[in-house]
Amino acid sequence: MKLIVLIAVSLFPIASARAQNITAAEVIARIRKEYPVEAQPNGVDTFKAGDSTARVTGISVTMMATLDVLQRAAKQGDNLIITHEPTFYSHRDTALLFEKENDAVFAAKQKFINDHGLIIWRFHDAPHLVSPDVIKAAVARTLGWSAYASKEDPSIYVLPRTSLRDLAVNAARKLDAGALRISGDGSAIISKVVMKEGFSGFPAIRRLIQKANPDVVVFGEDHEWEAVEYVVDAISEGRIKGLVVLGHIPSEQSGMKDVAERLRALIPGVPVHFTPTKDPFRPVR
Repeated sequence: MKLIVLIAVSLFPIASARAQNITAAEVIARIRKEYPVEAQPNGVDTFKAGDSTARVTGISVTMMATLDVLQRAAKQGDNLIITHEPTFYSHRDTALLFEKENDAVFAAKQKFINDHGLIIWRFHDAPHLVSPDVIKAAVARTLGWSAYASKEDPSIYVLPRTSLRDLAVNAARKLDAGALRISGDGSAIISKVVMKEGFSGFPAIRRLIQKANPDVVVFGEDHEWEAVEYVVDAISEGRIKGLVVLGHIPSEQSGMKDVAERLRALIPGVPVHFTPTKDPFRPVR
């Protein structure tokens, strides 16, 4: 019995050391297996920077790979950044224009990435395509809305009656939304809510409103001349009681925190941190 215990103890550091020798490409292969979805013809879940064959010293999971996030990740020893949203200012992270124009902001960010040997991989499509949607499920749980989701459509919630103001304030507090915006009478009593996290686009929001006939529409962000104007017109018509705009980052960030927790078990022996992206907006006081 003592011999068996000694063998078990001696093997653990070896297994841990092997895990620490994992490359970025090997980490991503494990993630793809954990979140299996069909390859998307125009998918964005690809490496955006760095050497995918390099050994991973630590992993930062984040909502958006801002320079601030990259600086904090490097400081805590993480060289693999897994980000939900773009690094280089467009959905496809197209950098050619910035390079051609010698854009100073882009150049400084790229220099920091290169100087610190950072590897950046986008994890956007798969979290939304698996069932249930990783982002949506985590946000609903954080808000305390999971039990109120429609079985037909998880973007529709029938909540206990409350005021528009209380719904908005509670959502902002739970999601750490720094610059909440609402439209409508704050004292209006509401129950049926539709929510689209992030930037889902006007067509998706409009179809959901048509389908659900809600009291309140909640989303991360949209063009003010599209979904915002549409909902404001519906409020003026008396069809909808209110609009709540949370901001893109706070409306999805809970999902990436869940991803980080899942990766800790998936990638043993490598530090995995959730490195939150700061809401870029704050109210003027």
